[in-house]
Amino acid sequence: MNLTQKLIASHLVHGDMVPGSEIAISIDQTLTQDSTGTMAYLQFEALGIGRVRTKRSVAYIDHNMLQSGSENADDHRYIQTVAAKHGIWFSRPGNGICHQVQLERFSIPGQTLLGSDSHTPTCGAAGMLAIGAGGLDVAVAMGGGAYYLAMPKVCRVWLTGELRPMVAAKDVILELLRRLSVKGGVGKVMEYAGPGVATLSVPERATIANMGAELGATTTVFPSDARTREFFSARGRAGQWKRLEADPGAEYDEELAIDLSELHPMAACPHSPDNVAHVSEIAGLKIDQVCIGSCTNSSFCDLMRVAGILAGKHVAPGVSLTVSPGSRQVLKALATNGALAKLVASGARILECACGPCIGMGQAPATGAVSLRTFNRNFYGRSGTPSAGVYLVSPETAAVSAVTGVLTDPETYSGEPPYDVPEHFDIDDGMLLAPAKDSESVEVVRGPNIKPFPKAAPPAETLSGVCLIKLGDNITTDHIMPSNAGLLPFRSNIPYLAEHCLAPCDAGFAQRAKDKDGGFIVAGGNYGQGSSREHAALAPLYLGVKAVLAKGFARIHRANLINNGILPLVFADAADYDAAAEGEEIVIDSAPGQIAAAAEGKAVTATIGGRPAKLRLDITPRQRDILLAGGLLNYTRENMEA
Repeated sequence: MNLTQKLIASHLVHGDMVPGSEIAISIDQTLTQDSTGTMAYLQFEALGIGRVRTKRSVAYIDHNMLQSGSENADDHRYIQTVAAKHGIWFSRPGNGICHQVQLERFSIPGQTLLGSDSHTPTCGAAGMLAIGAGGLDVAVAMGGGAYYLAMPKVCRVWLTGELRPMVAAKDVILELLRRLSVKGGVGKVMEYAGPGVATLSVPERATIANMGAELGATTTVFPSDARTREFFSARGRAGQWKRLEADPGAEYDEELAIDLSELHPMAACPHSPDNVAHVSEIAGLKIDQVCIGSCTNSSFCDLMRVAGILAGKHVAPGVSLTVSPGSRQVLKALATNGALAKLVASGARILECACGPCIGMGQAPATGAVSLRTFNRNFYGRSGTPSAGVYLVSPETAAVSAVTGVLTDPETYSGEPPYDVPEHFDIDDGMLLAPAKDSESVEVVRGPNIKPFPKAAPPAETLSGVCLIKLGDNITTDHIMPSNAGLLPFRSNIPYLAEHCLAPCDAGFAQRAKDKDGGFIVAGGNYGQGSSREHAALAPLYLGVKAVLAKGFARIHRANLINNGILPLVFADAADYDAAAEGEEIVIDSAPGQIAAAAEGKAVTATIGGRPAKLRLDITPRQRDILLAGGLLNYTRENMEA
């Protein structure tokens, strides 16, 4: 077997490992962060289970860190108390970004991890099967339930050679995005192998695994080898390491090859991670801002390279440079060896160990500015400034450009500065709080901003309403439910958030949906790409959206729609999408019966503006039952009672 098959087989509780068929796997670990966590824990509480049934569940505070009002602090207090009560570890604000800390402190080769964040696959760098999902799926997993998914295809990425100086792991994943696009990994696990893998450290592998999410991949997997053992040993966890790799001669569904020695620095240009060009082709572009960090590139290794480049130099006039260390462990190591002083002396602004500008939480660029970021996404408006042009680059490219003031190919600048990785990091888990041993002694504290989440109902016999909006391809969850510094504090308040649903596409959408008592959304391909945030399903549910008719869906968002009782319907004929128009009446008769028949492969028939249309509802019998029950929460409670 290949490594992916081994990981799945060791956790398989339902189904056969045939690509495309539904399987279920047991989950060893879960993670949440504060942007998605409040909703996940409200849903976990609604299940009525006393304590989590995983080997390890961790709640992180790393997203909603700006406390300009009481809302974020209230949510943090709720998460801390609900975690203590229900057996969940709590990572305090300032301890670091969830994926960085999870990799450093809790990753275990061979285990499964389900996280309510789309970049959970980061831990695939340590030989885990780590998958991003919606909060409700994570809540069910915390309760001991299996995670269901379509058995993915496995694509082997065969690496040879070694990266040249000033070429980075970021350039490896940008090369894959250049080749495959943001839809190229849908339904697949990207499994890395070949002699080139041994040349990459675990932090470098983590960069690649992290941005595998931008391919649309289910997850990314690296072998657990001698480099993995080095990583674990340096963090006092050698006993948790074990070797994991594919069998000799293992078969794969697809294969790609990359010669690392042939890569050159790249950049993802506005406004998509797959709009990739070589830095040498676009060099000379005047820049205004450089942001280094995020769960993609905030490791000790990343920031040591940056410190080496900036040592003895100053950030160019007119350029704002920010650096966000990925964890407190990283920050302490930089402070101890003097690298932090070099960063400060150069003029870099040191931000706290958090997601920060990656999710639009501060550091919005100036009007029309060019911002270089070592992040994973550059969707339109995500930075907080719609007119800004955001380019995704490696830390090396970012640091060199911060000094020159223009986008600069780091290969033309100077050799890569050397640095030493400590044999042993100073381990301090003082900001990781263990759950209470006595659950009864803990009172869960709920702030006034925490509102009940909307609950779906079983589908009516006839689903009817107007087409509320018609959208194009690659609509992201940032479009559906914006995530900016002004709205993030209200992640626990769906009624408030719903007022801004799809506002980047049409500011009048929410009011129209309320005036029309709900209806339907029509969209193009890859609808819902990006974040795992289930708010992009909960806000439409609150507004009465009954179904989304699209040319195609992103994996996590499609699951979130089903989990919340919204039908994800796919046009069987693209001409029906072309003909559909906003304001037209859409009718689906005998909806429960058609949903039941869809699980047997039958098309759903509807009328759009009086015209007949065929739609696919590609669901399994289990998903049929979820939709007929009115969502995963209802379905799970019914099965628990049974």
